[in-house]
Amino acid sequence: MDELLKVSSNPHIRSKLSTDKIMLCVIIALLPATIFGTINFGLYGLVVVLTSVVSCVVTELLFELILKKDITVNDLSAVVTGLLLGLNMPPKAPIYLPIIGGIFAILVVKMVFGGLGQNFMNPALGARCFLIISFPAAMTNFVCDAYSGATPLALIKSGESVDLYNMIIGRTSGTIGETSMVAIVCGAIFLILLGIIDLRIPGTYIVTFALFIGLFGGHGFDTYYISTQLAGGGLMLGAFFMATDYVTRPVTRAGQYVFGAILGILTGIFRVFGASAEGVSYAIIIANLLVPLIEKITYPRAFGRGGEHL
Repeated sequence: MDELLKVSSNPHIRSKLSTDKIMLCVIIALLPATIFGTINFGLYGLVVVLTSVVSCVVTELLFELILKKDITVNDLSAVVTGLLLGLNMPPKAPIYLPIIGGIFAILVVKMVFGGLGQNFMNPALGARCFLIISFPAAMTNFVCDAYSGATPLALIKSGESVDLYNMIIGRTSGTIGETSMVAIVCGAIFLILLGIIDLRIPGTYIVTFALFIGLFGGHGFDTYYISTQLAGGGLMLGAFFMATDYVTRPVTRAGQYVFGAILGILTGIFRVFGASAEGVSYAIIIANLLVPLIEKITYPRAFGRGGEHL
């Protein structure tokens, strides 16, 4: 019996890296966005991010201690969840928001369903959507010391012009980690070079969204307008760091392309036809819920007798 194979919980991804090393690489990849967010919005933004991380780690640790389960905080997944949640916070968010959000992300979305590998949606985005519904005024207030105006996407929604260069660099209002397209892409390139993520989901997501905006955005295929939509809001952060989550994305190659296309269409619908100027968070968690169906219709059929019943 001692020689039986020991199989850990999903996701089962072929990689030479362990879970904690993968999570460490994601943390490193998010550092450019975190550092830029701190420079852009001030030290209070860093306090919000760190509070979110501590809230997630402490919640997971206490849950496992109270229920006498194996301690898993050393796999760093709770740190990644807290970091992503913090980067999706307004720069002047009241300190109770990252605390409540961290508790919800770990306790409700992750641990109640069995921990890492069992959650049905991205914990950070699940918590962010919960906070937006519960505290809409605080979660949509982007006024800070550096910026007093609306976010670029809100300006675009109202028909006003925006500065694309500042949006790419990140000198705009928004959440702590979403403003700098340059910082996010630098982190994404790091993960792509290490083979931790690939371009199937984010590439399909971005291309589908751009096509949707060109067809239904009301500006045709105006490259400047489409570029502002790509650089604005949380699209890049969501595409490279949350849509690619191993647990909540499809495992089949075809499914990942379908997943990316659904994300692009949903984000486009929310931005063009919805009341809000954003839509990435809701698009990703809705697509997460569709993953079982996506995998069912894209899972390759087995060859040979009886294959059609698999």
